[in-house]
This record gives sequence, structure tokens and C-alpha cells, in this order.
Amino acid sequence: MRTIARETVFKIVFAAQFTGGQDNVLKASLYKNEKLNQEDVIYADRVLSVISEHENEFTENIDRLSASFPESRLFPADRSIILVALAEIGYMDDIPEVVSINEAANIASKYSSPKSASFVSGILAEVIKK
Repeated sequence: MRTIARETVFKIVFAAQFTGGQDNVLKASLYKNEKLNQEDVIYADRVLSVISEHENEFTENIDRLSASFPESRLFPADRSIILVALAEIGYMDDIPEVVSINEAANIASKYSSPKSASFVSGILAEVIKK
């Protein structure tokens, strides 16, 4: 299971919203602190790379699918969770979409507001429909 690796990626993406980009020192520290194995590090680096390359595209998708709650108004935690899941759904064919949505909802339940899991799941379900 990649739950710990996903949560680690979430933390890096979340922090990047406040620091202006991914912090390699933080990333290395989290990888070590969470005791990620080599496979998890490869996964995490891959997700972070996809997010860096396609963040504008992901933001446009969020805005399009959540017209009443645009990306700029999202809780930073929810935005981070959705970005991780969009990277998996859009660019990582080896991860089933349902797994990405379920993991995103679980992370939202743990790190965000009580209603966030439903919101995140709804946005991601719309992505899969399209």
C-alpha cells in the first residue's frame, strides 16, 4: 500500500502552496522521517513531477468541474489532495482510478474538514466521467 507515500506527497504539495514551490530539503526530510522505501520514493517523485508539469491543467479542471467553488477558494489541504489524485488519474495508468479516489477521500478525512472527503470524491468522480 502506498498510503504513507501518498500522505507524504500530500504534505509536500500542501507546503509548496505556502513556500512558492517544492522544497527539496523538506521532501528529503519527509522521505526519511516516513521511512519511504525506494519504490515509494520513485512513486512520490513521479507524482510530484507530474504535478509540477501539469498544475495549470489541473487547476483548470478543478475550476471547470467546481464552478460554484473555484480552485482559488479551496482549502489548501483539499487542493493538495485533489492535485495528487489528478496526477494519478491522469498520468499514472498503473494506479486504478477508484484507488486514487478512495485514498484521496481518506486523506481528506484525516487532514481536512469534515465535509472535505465528500467534496474531493465528488470532484474526482466528475473527472473520471469526463
